[in-house]
Amino acid sequence: MKVLFHHLTPFALAHGGLQIQIARTREALLALGVEVEFLRWYDGSQTGDLLHFFGRIPMSMLGLARQKKMKIVQAELLTEQGSRSRERLRLQRMASRILEKAAPKLSAGVFGWQSYRLADACIALTAYEAQLMSYLFGAPPEKLHVVPNGVEEVFLQSRAVPRGPWLVCTATVTERKRIVELAAAAVRAQTPLWIVGKAYTDSDPYAIQFLQLAKQHPKILRFDGPIDDRSQMAGVYREARGFVLLSTMESLSLSALEAAATECPLLLSDLPWARTVFKESVSYCPITSNTEQTAAILRRFYDAAPSLKPPAKPLTWLEVARQLQALYQSLFNTSR
Repeated sequence: MKVLFHHLTPFALAHGGLQIQIARTREALLALGVEVEFLRWYDGSQTGDLLHFFGRIPMSMLGLARQKKMKIVQAELLTEQGSRSRERLRLQRMASRILEKAAPKLSAGVFGWQSYRLADACIALTAYEAQLMSYLFGAPPEKLHVVPNGVEEVFLQSRAVPRGPWLVCTATVTERKRIVELAAAAVRAQTPLWIVGKAYTDSDPYAIQFLQLAKQHPKILRFDGPIDDRSQMAGVYREARGFVLLSTMESLSLSALEAAATECPLLLSDLPWARTVFKESVSYCPITSNTEQTAAILRRFYDAAPSLKPPAKPLTWLEVARQLQALYQSLFNTSR
């Protein structure tokens, strides 16, 4: 059985968690002996038995893959939908149903909602996103599979060390991650904060705003850019007083899982993905533009962090790959 991986956005144009997820998943599957290749658009001789598409597969591609007798696995991150209110989700569902009835060809071609019904399997990172795939897009329950992200062994095997004074946030410096808002709250609360990451571009106004704030408060805000060495990153989490991620939208944060693997206390935005995965084992902060309110919560977390119990350990990438291998095999052994 040969599996082909595909995603529409080139890694060179946009870094982030999805890139890590795809790369680590492939490495773990290869370690299990599963033959995995990236789909080569230029190679007319490439063959495959199963197409694992990261995202929402275009209907045209789905049809072509079926003509080649491939099984199709769709794995879309419902980052935005998973962060919406129940009322907005209800309105979205209502609007999509009306559009599908009024213009079925348009809705199929432009939005691709039918891919959830036509794919052989749909993978969600959390049980909440699996519910949304069914509620919003009509994915059949028997096609839904929850397969979370994993973490590298280097995080799980890292040794405990005395924790220092810094809270750490590992994220891209962009509006969705609310880095400026978090930094402003840290300054107000006088809680040392270390941001690890980088912007999509150095000329981004939001990133420039953060850099200016960091320069104004060097004793509170630390920013050295990204850390690519995974063992070094594990050490950062081990030494951190706590991990903070106050993004407006998230699917299943890899950095939060990595921090959890090192037994670091977590403070997360109060969003369904976090409640689904971590339940009451971490601390939560509402998404608000009120800097004073965020600062107060940040201060309480900072003071309480040394006595907080660590969150549950996440799966390794190898354990995740075993789940995928079992799913692939079941699809391979089942006729449509």
